[in-house]
Amino acid sequence: MSALTLRGVVKRFGELTAVNHLDLDVPEGTCVGLLGPNGAGKSTTMRLLTAQAIPDAGEIEILGFKLPKESKVARAACGVVPQLDNLDVTLTVEQNLLVFAHLYRVERANRKAAVERALKIANLTDRRTTKVDKLSGGMRRRLLIARGLVHNPRLVLLDEPTVGLDPQVRQELWALIDLLRSEGTSILMSTHYIEEAERLCDSVTIMSHGSAVATGPPRDLVAEYAGDEAVEIYGPPAKLAEVERTARDNGLKTRRTGTSVSVLGANGNAPEGERRPTNLEDVFVLLTGEEIS
Repeated sequence: MSALTLRGVVKRFGELTAVNHLDLDVPEGTCVGLLGPNGAGKSTTMRLLTAQAIPDAGEIEILGFKLPKESKVARAACGVVPQLDNLDVTLTVEQNLLVFAHLYRVERANRKAAVERALKIANLTDRRTTKVDKLSGGMRRRLLIARGLVHNPRLVLLDEPTVGLDPQVRQELWALIDLLRSEGTSILMSTHYIEEAERLCDSVTIMSHGSAVATGPPRDLVAEYAGDEAVEIYGPPAKLAEVERTARDNGLKTRRTGTSVSVLGANGNAPEGERRPTNLEDVFVLLTGEEIS
């Protein structure tokens, strides 16, 4: 069973096609990552899933509800954690959660317990009376997640959940996302952090120019597109260009990594260099390009 399904979804803005016949699945109880460079269509996809935008073609189903016709009831069953911090800074941590418990129509008799559960999940119980403007960036991000969980949703949409955070805080939020998945919550997470997707996601969909260019478990994609091992070769630009030409002539894939070239899936055929395991970042660059849009 899928908690979320997109089939052939298209979204245009004038002459720009932001989402181009996108298929996407989030099986129940799994964490799926949505990866792509800027302009790939990730944010538009999230807007379609939260009914902030209406598709021009295709079908969207969330927890058995068809969008946009049943978008109101679908949104009520989902937890949404936006990329931008839109917490009410005039309220305390607990008050923010109470407001959203009310908006999500949590029954009055159950609101206190719902808020306590959200506080515990986000490790904010001892901060319940703290005004939001006194919280650190990491605490505010945890509160955003807690706010999206206050009604105990079956599906959570996380839009760049750790963007701009310190590595230590990101690790803390990774543990929280792991906890949600272990409890059976279905998660769709858009992210720019490749290692985040590799660490947390059961499956990833890589987007480029509005379309899905690859879908599958991270290690399966690495094996399919990049092989088991890469050889990192350092040197001046002329040498690196020669390495790339030789690799292409031998049918091998390469990617630039700063002042080096990685020859992927070379087995014993690559020139001498520093050997390393391939990773999802290799796949991402191969499929979406090395140039910054």
